[in-house]
Amino acid sequence: MRNPLNKRFFRELKSEAGKYIVIFLFMVLVIGFVSGFLVASGSMVAAYEQGFEKYNIEDGNFSLAYEADDKLIATLEEEGVNIYENFYSDEEVDSGESTLRVYKNREEVNKICVMQGELPKTEKEIAIDRMYADNNSIEIGDVLVLEKKGYTVTGFVALSDYGALYSSQSDMMFDATKFGVAVVTDLSFDTLTKDSVNYCYSWTYTNPPENDNQAKEMSEDFLESLGKNAVVTGFVPEYLNQAINMAGEDMGSDKDIVTVFLYIVVMIIAFIFAITTGNTIAKEANVIGTLRASGYTRGEMVRHYLAMPVLVLLISAIIGNILGYTLFEGIAADMYYASFSLPTYEIIFNAEAFLLTTVVPVAIMIIINLVVLTVKLRLSPLKFIRRDLSTRKKKKAVKLNSKLSIMTRFRLRVLIQNMPNYLTIVLGIFFANVILLFGMAFPPLIENYGKSITENMICDYQYVLNAPVETEEESAEKFIAGSLNTLEGKLKSESVSLFGISEDSKYVDLDFDEDSVYISSALSEKFGVEKGDILTLKESYDVTEYEFRVKDVYYYPAGIAVFMSRDMYTSVFELEKGYFNGYLSDSEILDIDPMYISAEITEEDLTKVTRQMETSMGSLMDLLSVFGIVMFMLIIYLLSKIIIEKNAQSISMTKVLGYSDKEISSLYVLSTTIVTVASILLTLPLVDFIMSKLLPAVMSAYPGWLPYYVPFSAYIKIVVAGVVSYAVIAFLQYREVKKVSLNDALKNVE
Repeated sequence: MRNPLNKRFFRELKSEAGKYIVIFLFMVLVIGFVSGFLVASGSMVAAYEQGFEKYNIEDGNFSLAYEADDKLIATLEEEGVNIYENFYSDEEVDSGESTLRVYKNREEVNKICVMQGELPKTEKEIAIDRMYADNNSIEIGDVLVLEKKGYTVTGFVALSDYGALYSSQSDMMFDATKFGVAVVTDLSFDTLTKDSVNYCYSWTYTNPPENDNQAKEMSEDFLESLGKNAVVTGFVPEYLNQAINMAGEDMGSDKDIVTVFLYIVVMIIAFIFAITTGNTIAKEANVIGTLRASGYTRGEMVRHYLAMPVLVLLISAIIGNILGYTLFEGIAADMYYASFSLPTYEIIFNAEAFLLTTVVPVAIMIIINLVVLTVKLRLSPLKFIRRDLSTRKKKKAVKLNSKLSIMTRFRLRVLIQNMPNYLTIVLGIFFANVILLFGMAFPPLIENYGKSITENMICDYQYVLNAPVETEEESAEKFIAGSLNTLEGKLKSESVSLFGISEDSKYVDLDFDEDSVYISSALSEKFGVEKGDILTLKESYDVTEYEFRVKDVYYYPAGIAVFMSRDMYTSVFELEKGYFNGYLSDSEILDIDPMYISAEITEEDLTKVTRQMETSMGSLMDLLSVFGIVMFMLIIYLLSKIIIEKNAQSISMTKVLGYSDKEISSLYVLSTTIVTVASILLTLPLVDFIMSKLLPAVMSAYPGWLPYYVPFSAYIKIVVAGVVSYAVIAFLQYREVKKVSLNDALKNVE
């Protein structure tokens, strides 16, 4: 025999259609986005890992001062490697605002993925990186002028060894707006100026290494042989190549943040369902008591009231997952494509995504509502029939000061009687404000970081040399550049720049001694190292460790760095006294051959971080801001609707007594307004505190450091967004008050 209680589901759906439709659509969007994000991330990670074999990605590359002959190639290949020619030329585009690194078409190593269009076929055609094209608004068919030569763009490509567009391994961040890669025909490449060609060669091992430690040993052995036979100007093994590895290291790292975000949303929705169900139980107390007295068990009643929330979420999750594999997967993939120059990929079914976005949320919904329903329905049938739903002894009503006006006391009664609903509103607004602050504060945070870097630059030019070379430039000052790594701990190991500064430096005004160092403010804030602490650093892929006593913190937000005297540097690392490998200068150095310059760091290089983060994360921040507002409106709408429905009889009675809809709204809607506006304002300090801890924790997973900064204007925007959004909800609340019939005053009168 079918359970007659099931017939009530359709009546409940009809009577509460607005609530269920809003929650359903909201959860479909949230679950769809998270599912799409997980599916896109998993599929791209799989494509990235398979790409090493599919595109025959190099095990490393090296550059020589001159083109290698067949004899040298044969000698090097005796070391168990395969050598491939991979020449390139850096060519300025148009007015010199960006640079394209031009390669010949690759057919053996670091193969090319054609994303759109086709590869060049004639001397005046070129195919460029897809991400560079997007960032510079270049279309297929456009003509690019490189060093006064015109090239027609025939296609967009992804080079498998440039997942992140680093122009140099010394760059702190890649810059896909002002740097890109491209391919031309062999004939076209041969017409480029010989002086601009970099004689780069890629190698692959005959017997590939099993891990990075073995790769390090093999690359060092190969470098030793290479150095004996040729003049090496550059050497980058694959395990150190940021252009190849950064995309793989970054993709998938956001999975935990996204899933936790989903579960917080589900918990809030579950509490809203629990409050809604509690209100329904209060309205249907007589019916529940009668059913319980007729033989229905408590378990049957619990399952009945649990079914609808679980069913709504389950259907939302199923449809959300379908949209995740279709609509939202593409949106999430576009976010990755906005950050990295990735090849095409195939969508892979992600069982973990289904588990995280369907099974776990449904379990959360069941647990929270099961606990609430079990408590609500544990009363005896007689208590339900009498509508006595209190589990404690009745307490006297809170005594209010009689000097207060009747309207004020009425509003206070509304607040007191609906305290659980209002507490949930406060919690929901708090969470929505966290999301809003994250979205609205990120752009000014990036802008402030870029401003801090430019205002606190050591000098206009930093040159790192391959070997000590003298210069006649008067503003040039010798220094030593190096790097070590932090130890693995709460944060993953990260590269630390070492500066060996000359005595009486005009660029870095610090009082050095021979047994202590200064650390940058970025290092201090990220790793919690303070004045007087012992900082332990180690060699990359080596067990050798160095301990430094921190004399003080030097305000330098541009990087994770340690400053010491040149004498101390040469002593610690056993270098020849007077050694240097770089210059600090306020003027460009023109009398050093470019082949001796390993890296040139200018303001343009230091601000790459800000430009790229604005490009990569701008759309995500806008999405978070919109989501925060939607979350805010949803929570207030649902809970304020519950408050009005719960007090429908009282509202009806006041109408009978002659109060107008406007006057009644001033009692119920104004109470919600007070709670909402107060919550917006009072939760902001706590939100700011949470964000000051949360954002650094999120950014700690990435190289470098962004100091926490939120301008006052961001808080103003949040308050304005909240008030304007609530104005819409207040209008809907007023309509709900108008819908209350005078007949409700005669219902359930005891």
